[in-house]
Amino acid sequence: MNASDDATVRSAPDHGSAERAVAAVWRIESARIVGTLTRIVGDFSLAEDLAQEALVDALRQWPIDGVPRNAGAWLTAVAKRKAIDGWRRSERLDDRIVALAHDLEREQADAGDMLWDPDAVDDDVLRLIFIACHPVLSREAQVALTLRVVGGLSSEEIARALLVPTATVQQRIVRAKKTLAAANAPFELPPREEHTQRLGAILGVLYLIFNEAHAASSGPEWMRPELSDEAIRLCRVLVALMPREPEALGLLALMELTAARFPARVDAKGEPILLADQDRRRWDRGRIIRGRAALARADALGRGRGAYCLQAAIAECHAVAASVDATDWDRIVVLYEALGRIAASPVVELNRAAAVAMATGPASALRIIDQLSSSGVLRGYHLLPATRGELLLRLGREEEARSEFAVAAGLAGNDRERALLEQKAQGG
Repeated sequence: MNASDDATVRSAPDHGSAERAVAAVWRIESARIVGTLTRIVGDFSLAEDLAQEALVDALRQWPIDGVPRNAGAWLTAVAKRKAIDGWRRSERLDDRIVALAHDLEREQADAGDMLWDPDAVDDDVLRLIFIACHPVLSREAQVALTLRVVGGLSSEEIARALLVPTATVQQRIVRAKKTLAAANAPFELPPREEHTQRLGAILGVLYLIFNEAHAASSGPEWMRPELSDEAIRLCRVLVALMPREPEALGLLALMELTAARFPARVDAKGEPILLADQDRRRWDRGRIIRGRAALARADALGRGRGAYCLQAAIAECHAVAASVDATDWDRIVVLYEALGRIAASPVVELNRAAAVAMATGPASALRIIDQLSSSGVLRGYHLLPATRGELLLRLGREEEARSEFAVAAGLAGNDRERALLEQKAQGG
């Protein structure tokens, strides 16, 4: 191995570590890879297929050759090579594409030395977001498709995030791709006058991606910081694009203020640390400052607070409090009530109940929870019995509480969260 190769490839890992590396790279770089390929091949569905084929090659080669230093660039270069090969087989190599093919071949040869900046604002990613939220798609299709191609989530993870069956998510993604192809949707930023009409769907997608980062729906880790970083980065791009949209600023504020708590949410072993037990000295003060500044910018626009600004205001209440007891729970309850009026949902009501428990006690909160339980709207959602268990425990009804924790553990998809709930079910 020459010096150049040594700078490009680490020592060869085993198959398990290579698979984890592939999964990690895909999670972080999938949007950039698919966006780049879509611009080149002019076909959104083909671009994702090429990227998936490059992943298969990585699973074959990385256990043998080692993980490339610039793994995202490696995957992109391999996918481009596959595009060239496809053009050759179909005899589509006219003079223009021949020139492009030569450029791509040179890029692949130099892939090991390419700089792959994870913090760079990539226009291809932004184009990918807008095409995935194209008006020809239903809102459900927009969310599912963007979570898949921009967030890099699996169908199972999307299903958990949306509280729908996996088969439903898969059908939405397939239909969305067919619809975009039938509409011949161009891979370009829409005219500025169309930005606002697509903003709601885009913000909704970024919100769901961040939620998956905040509390992973499945897998061995409780959080996925790389997903939160990507959601925040993309939200910053949107704010730069639409600086006078208060809800874009509100979502950015919410993400920053929430992510500020991430350093204190797990211990050295990756085990969850709940809010009441967190060392607030470990909260990221820089993120808190940025989050509060974004919320202040949104308020300064003078257009009132929407759903994301209200949630950011709730997060701000936590961020500025010295302790759980010092938190302004009455204000949080009022903010949740306002949120429920403009963006009513059973999850908002569940969160309001948790705030009511801190403001006025568990008995009044339990009545709200019992109404939610009897309605059946959150059937299968593990945080409903988990919250009910906490309230029952505070009321001294320990046997009932342990039963609720056991139900919640059975519904939880995340390994760390399930273990915590099982421990509570056993009285730990």
